[in-house]
Amino acid sequence: MADTAKPLLIKRYASRRLYNTETSDYVTLEDIASFIREGREVQIVDLKSGDDLTRQYLLQIIAEHESRGESVLPVDVLTDLVRSYTSQAASVVPEFLAASFEMLREGQSKALESMGKANPMAAMPGFDAMRVQQEAFFKAMTGGLTNTLGGAAKPSSPDDNLETIKQQLAELQAKLNKMGK
Repeated sequence: MADTAKPLLIKRYASRRLYNTETSDYVTLEDIASFIREGREVQIVDLKSGDDLTRQYLLQIIAEHESRGESVLPVDVLTDLVRSYTSQAASVVPEFLAASFEMLREGQSKALESMGKANPMAAMPGFDAMRVQQEAFFKAMTGGLTNTLGGAAKPSSPDDNLETIKQQLAELQAKLNKMGK
C-alpha cells in the first residue's frame, strides 16, 4: 500500500517519459494532475541529474488546462505575474498568492460549517441534500483541497462517505415521516 504521507516520487527518464516509482509504470501529465487533485503531494525528479522538476511540470499542467479553455487565471493576473518577475514585487508575490489561497480555503471551510446543523435553515426539508451538493461543488472548485496551505487534503475513505450518506438518508427519512403524520 502506498504511503500517502510522503510525496509520490515520479522519475523522468532521458526519453522524457515519467515513471511512477510506487506503481512501477509510466504516467502522463494528466495522471499527475489526478494524483494532485486527489490530495497527493508529487515530486518529479530527473533520473540522471537528480534535479527537482516538480515546479516545471506543475506549470506545464496549468498551461495545458489554460490552453484547453479551462481558464482559472484571468489575463490581468497572468500579466501581473509576468511583471512581478522583473520587479521588486517578486519577493512578495509568492507570500501574497499563498495567503490568498489560504483565505479561499478558510472561507470555503467556514461556508461549509455554516451550512451545518447549527444553522436554523438545517431544519428545512431537503436542506441536507442541498448541503451535500454545495460540498461537492466546493470540492470540485478546489480540486478536493480544503485544508491548510501546503498540506494535502486528507482523502475521505469510502467508509466515511458511506456512513455520511447513511446518516443523511436516515435524517431525511425521519423528516419525511414527520411530514407524513
